[in-house]
Amino acid sequence: MSRPPFPPFDIESATRKVRLAEDAWNSQDPEQVALAYTVDSQWRNRTEFIHGRDEIVAFLTRKWHAEHEYRLIKGLWGFRNNRMAVRFAYEWHDDTGRWFRSYGNEMWEFDATGLMRARFASINDQPITPQDRLFHWPEGARPHGHPGLSDLEDAMRLQRRADTARPEYNPR
Repeated sequence: MSRPPFPPFDIESATRKVRLAEDAWNSQDPEQVALAYTVDSQWRNRTEFIHGRDEIVAFLTRKWHAEHEYRLIKGLWGFRNNRMAVRFAYEWHDDTGRWFRSYGNEMWEFDATGLMRARFASINDQPITPQDRLFHWPEGARPHGHPGLSDLEDAMRLQRRADTARPEYNPR
């Protein structure tokens, strides 16, 4: 099994790889998403350590049962040979209807067949109001006309500043 584009990456192939990953995660199909990873892929997601496709499927199943109306945008931060640095933000709400925007960075490493063999993610959750949401599209892949992370950064930065000025602001 292989998953193009293949390393070593150039700017075009790295950008394409990131968008393919974003589209896959927005499908919220754990079995399909797991196929982009080696059978022995190693992950760190927040404080959880995940090993292999079976654990990836179990993790993603739990994740998407808890994170409702999930919408994700990824952006390439940098790359070299078979490695990439990716930043992302996603919006979701919990079972009580409380909304969050989660920000993070991922470090990716690929094998020669284009499958990801390592993924290390650091993620922070910011509570938002439903009115603060910026990721508006039907479930599934982000439409190609929808703004990316770089396009939305100013709006997200202004929201964070406004949040810290609210009397009820309480960082975790």
